[in-house]
Parts: sequence; C-alpha cells; structure tokens
Amino acid sequence: MHALIVVSHPDPGSLSHAVAARLADGVARAGHGAEIADLMAEDFDPRFNADDLRVHRERMAPPADVLAEQARIDRSDRLVLVYPIYWWSVPGLLKGWIDRVFVQGWAYDEGPDIGLVKKLRHLRVHLVGIGGADERTYARHGYFGAMKTQIDHGIFDYCGARVVRHELLLGTGPEEVAAHFEGARRLGLTLFDDADACAARAA
Repeated sequence: MHALIVVSHPDPGSLSHAVAARLADGVARAGHGAEIADLMAEDFDPRFNADDLRVHRERMAPPADVLAEQARIDRSDRLVLVYPIYWWSVPGLLKGWIDRVFVQGWAYDEGPDIGLVKKLRHLRVHLVGIGGADERTYARHGYFGAMKTQIDHGIFDYCGARVVRHELLLGTGPEEVAAHFEGARRLGLTLFDDADACAARAA
C-alpha cells in the first residue's frame, strides 16, 4: 500500500513539515510506502491559468504538471494533506493545487445527459490541519464545522473521495508539539488498518 502525503508550507523547518515526516515514518514502520509531496520545494504553480480554463471548457488534456500530480494520486491508496490553517482554511498554495489537479474529466464528470459522475470513489483521504488557536475558538465560532463543509463535502465528497479523518492539531507549546508528533506517527502506523481489515474479511 502507498500513501501520498502533501504538505504545503514555505518553511522546511515548520511544524507542518515535521508532522508530515513523522506521519511518513509511521507509514514506513507499518510496512507501507509513503511519498511526501512538498508543494513549495517542488515549485508547484497554484495559479489557475488559461490552459486550465481550456481543460474545463473544452475538455483538453491538462498541462504536464497537473498530469504528473494526478498520476501521483492514481498510484496512491491514501491521500494525506498536512497544512497550516490560514484564515480558517487551507493555504493558497494547497487550494491552487486542488483547483488545478481535481478537474473535470479526472476527479468528476458532469453534463445534462450524465448528471454528476464521481470518479474518485476509490480514494481515501486524511486531512491534518495545524493551527495556533485553541479548540474553544474553533468550536465557539463554528470554524471547524465550516472547514468540514467546505473541504470534506464541498471538495472531496463532490468527487466521491471519502474523508476518513479530518483532525486539527492545535497549539504550539512543547507538550502540544510532542503530542502532535506522537499523533502523526500513530496516524501513519494505522493509516491502512481499514484496508487490512477489509482484505482479511474478503479472504
């Protein structure tokens, strides 16, 4: 089994990168493969441009960089997004990655004769948001519920992908960071447990 872990943060020494690395370590310790896609280091262009618009309007083939990202997802059994929470959502770089990669024809299809066809029903997604505000702030203002509506339902469910877990890692104190690292490693270790259980039942 293979996991694609996408991290979006400009600082390679950030908490986001450290969490992604520990998550990948957990996946490896469980005997599976993991690839970290560092969107900043790889210089992914998040701008939805004229070529991307033609993909949507004229059903043209996506640009090479988008095809490469789609191929990485196609090779993966799990997609994990690790990101700092900016303005109660994902960073612009990650949103641009989603805008350009999860396009009509690959992630979904729709039309008057076919309705909506969700093409990523095989994909399982884990979302790990890292924030500085405390849990009470997210609960009091409904931010986490709004994020789940926008991201879980508005993006992934629209394409048929199932969000298995959407969690917030909140706080940046030493004890909180240690707990984040342990939680990330544990997530990596158990990322494919549901798949193993399904395989055992099928056997």
